[in-house]
Amino acid sequence: MLQQKLSHLQIILASSSPRRKALLEELLLQFTTEVYPVDEAFPKQLQQEEITDFLVKLKADAFRKLSENEVIITGDTIVWNNKKALNKPANKDEAFNMLKSLSGKTHQVISSIGVTSSKKQIIKNDRVDVSFRELTSNEIEFYIEHFQPFDKAGAYGIQEWIGKIGITSIRGSFYTVMGLPVHLLYDALLAIAKK
Repeated sequence: MLQQKLSHLQIILASSSPRRKALLEELLLQFTTEVYPVDEAFPKQLQQEEITDFLVKLKADAFRKLSENEVIITGDTIVWNNKKALNKPANKDEAFNMLKSLSGKTHQVISSIGVTSSKKQIIKNDRVDVSFRELTSNEIEFYIEHFQPFDKAGAYGIQEWIGKIGITSIRGSFYTVMGLPVHLLYDALLAIAKK
């Protein structure tokens, strides 16, 4: 299986996201976590998956020169709504406004993953349509107060309370919405594992 094919490699997850860490653990992979601070600003002309692909590469570029057996996994997720990217909210007001803008509508969640070794880099992305029912202001405030979604693109986690009570349909991978398109990561790791 995958873990045997990767046994000669040292896998480094370049993310502080507990969700990405948990998903990688569920793939039964041995890995360490190492994160370098990166300014996540991106050129304004970039759109949709161009943004997440750019940021995934930027996060990988922050690492020192890799040794032959090291592999870096980077990830990035945005919510795309009304022709603009919603990243992580800076405060409660921003989180409220983001969720209000998603209420009663369908938006896209775009996640990119990067798998980088000393010899090659594979970047893949996935897009999912997510629909919310109309959310009341009280529901939004309750969610922000109790779950504090300030580390999540678009100010929500699909696996949390707001996802359970608010999301009416998903067209695509649940894990892409969580922030890690696991099916794409699996394929990329298999490709990197080939000597």
